[in-house]
Amino acid sequence: MAQGGTVRGLILGVMLLGLSGCTSLGYLHQAWEGQREVMRLAVPIEDILDDPGADPALQRRLALALEARQFASARMALPDNLSYTRYSALPRPFVLWNLFVTPELSVDAIEQCYPWLGCVGYRGYFAQADAEAAASQWRARGKQVYIGGVPAYSTLGWYDDPVLSSMLHWSDEELVGLIFHELTHQHFFVRDDTAFNESYATFVEQQGLREWRKLKGWPEPTETERKQHQAFVQLMLAAREDLQRIYAQPLAAEALRRQRDQRFARLRTDYAEWRDQHWAGSARFDHWFAGELNNASLLPFGLYDQWVPAFAALFAEASDDWSAFHARVAEVGRLTTEERLRVLRKHQ
Repeated sequence: MAQGGTVRGLILGVMLLGLSGCTSLGYLHQAWEGQREVMRLAVPIEDILDDPGADPALQRRLALALEARQFASARMALPDNLSYTRYSALPRPFVLWNLFVTPELSVDAIEQCYPWLGCVGYRGYFAQADAEAAASQWRARGKQVYIGGVPAYSTLGWYDDPVLSSMLHWSDEELVGLIFHELTHQHFFVRDDTAFNESYATFVEQQGLREWRKLKGWPEPTETERKQHQAFVQLMLAAREDLQRIYAQPLAAEALRRQRDQRFARLRTDYAEWRDQHWAGSARFDHWFAGELNNASLLPFGLYDQWVPAFAALFAEASDDWSAFHARVAEVGRLTTEERLRVLRKHQ
């Protein structure tokens, strides 16, 4: 079911440790064994760089990852530890597959809750077959599901997370940004607030890349690519908002299903027209429409950038000082949910 690629927002899965007694033993076992495998395969990047028989292309990418890792601590006040100083070559294209689940007539995620971490809108599996089996069980209960491949995740400091081979499928800039993003999760994490955590990490990633590009002389991303991505996300968010209104109507289930199906059909048409009229037929996001469209497939959109403008404002208030910014974020994160939302809305 994984649709051959994901938008930026879907790539980040939190490792679910310390699972509660209500979690199945099978899930606990696969999580534990999957994490053990990742750590067992990890070797120091320096050893690979010093190995004359190593693949030069791999050495170049890992040298870049190590440089980005050092930049993150020295220039961005992110954690200074052994994370991303080792490399794990995985026997699969993704490290995890995230399973998203919704009711049949709702675009709200069925959340999975864990001690210490709180609740998140997905569950991660180290084997695609396990994710597919779990999806089948949810589908049999009348739920809608979506599975997306994940190239990286954070253990929030429980382990020294390695660079993964799945991370190297991306461009140099995406690899650097991903390291910034994941280290931010280690730095500060708010229980039960995925939008806060991911928006914080996304802003740090984006701002860190601005400073990295300036230092390294890398070109800025093209305006066309940025606008395409924003427009595509807005197209998907508009469909989700329309579905929320549809499901809120006091109608029989069959009538809601008809309206739901019509809205998804319109989404396909809108996307095709928008792609052909504004992108000259670019297939950049076609993979999202290669499989089934349902409530669950819309969940990743907007999740990772909802509060990015607010964090940008907090960074400016801190006079672009990374240490002061992180301290301010921690202050906001420790507020009650209502107070935290008030601060974020004020800065949007």
